[in-house]
Amino acid sequence: MLTETLKELCALPGVSSCEDAVRDYIRAITAPYADRSYTDTLGNLIIEKKGICPGTKKVMLAAHMDEVGLMVHTITEDGYLKFRPVGGIDRRVLLGKPVLVGKQKLPGVIGLKAYHLTSGEEARSIPKLTEFYIDIGADSREEALRHVSPGDIVCFDTDILEFGHGFLKAKAIDDRIGCAVMVELLKEPLPMDCTFVFTVQEEVGTRGAFGAAFSVTPDIALILEGTTAADLPEMESHQKVCLPGKGPVVPYMDGGTVYDRELFELLRTLAERGHIPWQTKEFLSGGTDASAIQRTKEGVRVAAISAAVRYLHTPSSVASLEDCQNILILARRFLQAVATME
Repeated sequence: MLTETLKELCALPGVSSCEDAVRDYIRAITAPYADRSYTDTLGNLIIEKKGICPGTKKVMLAAHMDEVGLMVHTITEDGYLKFRPVGGIDRRVLLGKPVLVGKQKLPGVIGLKAYHLTSGEEARSIPKLTEFYIDIGADSREEALRHVSPGDIVCFDTDILEFGHGFLKAKAIDDRIGCAVMVELLKEPLPMDCTFVFTVQEEVGTRGAFGAAFSVTPDIALILEGTTAADLPEMESHQKVCLPGKGPVVPYMDGGTVYDRELFELLRTLAERGHIPWQTKEFLSGGTDASAIQRTKEGVRVAAISAAVRYLHTPSSVASLEDCQNILILARRFLQAVATME
């Protein structure tokens, strides 16, 4: 089931450049359904599956495996770890968060100078990234170095929880939801031949997608993503972008891409005819692997379907499970429609 696949994927560590656990899981679970599976130089997992008909268009589906996280760059004399973000992280969400460090998944917690020691000005401002540290319980640099090295990746350690009216709380919903949808599609008979690309390093500049698209050379690409909802009470209506629970998000434009007009209209028509609730972005922001894929070689026609996600790029992102299921339905119908294109 989609929900269980999503939960299992969100539980895995996969900070940009260290997507191995996610890639290994996807490769194993899709092996019975793939006609060909391989990993390219950058680490993208590329899976080919034949459909009922070859189809007149070469279609690629893409979702990124990586998540935002941290990287250790210095170990202090007292045994604390200093770090830099990997991907876009709001430093306001860091204080007190539990983390796992390096391949050993060493437990730690993100700390900051105690509040009662801050000045009035400090209390009113957002701490600088250089003021944070990770506490792994070491009492010296020498002890910390026995377990941790500069360059080690740090991922958030958070529980996965279903709550409220069909919502899921987890890390890395962006973009394990896209990966989960693609895994479920791979289990099904397809109307046409398709190439599924699980990309790396999207969060640090859509790096994996460019190489994968250059290799696959699709005519059409469908990107499956998570996108920021920003639907909190204090936001003006025109700033809310999109709302969890209101259906898949079908963008016509974002910060990196103007999507193919015909494919946008196709997705909209499929949703409306199929009575699938859908929405588009009210406030244009963010970007996806589409920006890299669209500009590959002589160009690629791109479309996207996204899940509206609250608290994107934090340890506790929130999405609607009904939206996730509707993304799968809409993606399935998109492939059926493209299979009959002239």
